[in-house]
Amino acid sequence: MRLADEGDRAAVERLVQDAYTPWIEVIGMRPLPLEADYAALIAARRVHVTDRLDRLDGLIVLVPEDGVLLVENVAVRPELHGRGIGRGLMDYAEQEARRLGLPALRLYTNVRMAANIALYESLGYAETGREGIEGRSAVLMRKQLDLP
Repeated sequence: MRLADEGDRAAVERLVQDAYTPWIEVIGMRPLPLEADYAALIAARRVHVTDRLDRLDGLIVLVPEDGVLLVENVAVRPELHGRGIGRGLMDYAEQEARRLGLPALRLYTNVRMAANIALYESLGYAETGREGIEGRSAVLMRKQLDLP
């Protein structure tokens, strides 16, 4: 894993487009990651990508907050689903939270993204509520970490 740089922006945007476009039909609108400003996120050092020379297989957007690390976006190339890349990205998020001394992670996902909710639950995330975020119904989830 490495931080994305400006030279990665087109590949990051393409990966997000490929990963989230299939969800438009499921949720009835564009998922929030399709609306994000990746130039700004890359400049802010929030986008972490898989470190391959020929292509990006996955990415995760991490935002440190007060006492928690926000997992804002996880994207994996659709043809690579089921190979553990998403789980690896989530493991990386936990490592980053620990490195930053943050005792918890949080995320949100659309209520209609049932497969994602099930994945997060299998990784130890618990639902903490539901709310509207920019016109979308979101499930809020959190995971506490054991810090040394």
